[in-house]
Amino acid sequence: MVSGSARPPRMMTLQEVVDRYLGVAGGFGAPVALSAFALSRGETERLFSAYEEDYHISRFLHFIEKSGDQFSINGFPATHLRIDEEIRSLL
Repeated sequence: MVSGSARPPRMMTLQEVVDRYLGVAGGFGAPVALSAFALSRGETERLFSAYEEDYHISRFLHFIEKSGDQFSINGFPATHLRIDEEIRSLL
């Protein structure tokens, strides 16, 4: 029997999200499939819903519905994410 409680998984930092986005997109402004972040469906929806709720962050995040795996970001369908370069002001 294992003692202690299980820790919830650590949420990706905004810097990690931007770094992963840039690694796939090659630059700001290109849509990237949410599935490219290599998280489970639940992790993807929790992570991006949390960032979408933060006004200072969400104004630089644009969720798009295209073809591909669909996720629910705060109850809205999204398949891709586009990030504005101005997000660097928060990093």
